[in-house]
Amino acid sequence: MSIPLIALEQPIGHEVLATTAFVDAASDTSSCATCAAYELNLCPATYKNNVLDLNRRPSGPLMPSVQTILARRTILHATEWSEFVSIICRGWAMASAALPDGRRQILSFLLPGDMLSTGSLFEPISGRLVEAITDVTYRNYKRSELKTILFEYPNAFDTFTKTCLEDRRQADQLAVDLGRRTADERIARLILNLMERLTKRGMAQEQTIEFPLRQHHIADAAGLTPVHVSKVLSKFRRSGLIEIGNRSLTVLDPTEFYRVANMV
Repeated sequence: MSIPLIALEQPIGHEVLATTAFVDAASDTSSCATCAAYELNLCPATYKNNVLDLNRRPSGPLMPSVQTILARRTILHATEWSEFVSIICRGWAMASAALPDGRRQILSFLLPGDMLSTGSLFEPISGRLVEAITDVTYRNYKRSELKTILFEYPNAFDTFTKTCLEDRRQADQLAVDLGRRTADERIARLILNLMERLTKRGMAQEQTIEFPLRQHHIADAAGLTPVHVSKVLSKFRRSGLIEIGNRSLTVLDPTEFYRVANMV
């Protein structure tokens, strides 16, 4: 069963694959485990379950628009006004802050189930640049509708509060990583954090994950140069800690790698 066609919003300067799309009831929900909209039955994908949990969201799903952005394209500019709260369904993206001289700090890597910006729940300008690493599909929920739900349903407020608190926790960890941790610790922690997040989404196979990041992504996230990142990754490979290839990464010695990351 498919819900009728929904016209897509097309922000100026963004490249999308299509101007209309089906919100398909049978779409894959394997990576939806950490998505607040899915948990609260706000997403059309909940129709796959046939019966909605009326205790979680009495009126059923909202009808968000859907967009797909090509890899290496901008999804959201830092100063762009938007009436939407956007949640990723497929693909990887990154949120960053740019300096006037062109340097940037990647603030977070965004995975399926993540909001482009938790701040978009409360104000129309996120203050962060969001770019697609791979092709990215996401749903746009109107902020006004979500805010109404947050005020009317305490369980919805609690769910989105947990999302905001997790975003804050990651920001705190980034500050500690950049201020106090060694290069080896920063990169190992970044990899293990991604692995743990992907595992929660059912997107990891044992110790192997999809890994579309390039050295410059890791450098901008860890506050290092690409040359330094290359040396650290080479050392990890020589030591038998990780294996990288074909857009995937495998942790070969989890116990030792957690020790290197100072996460034991």
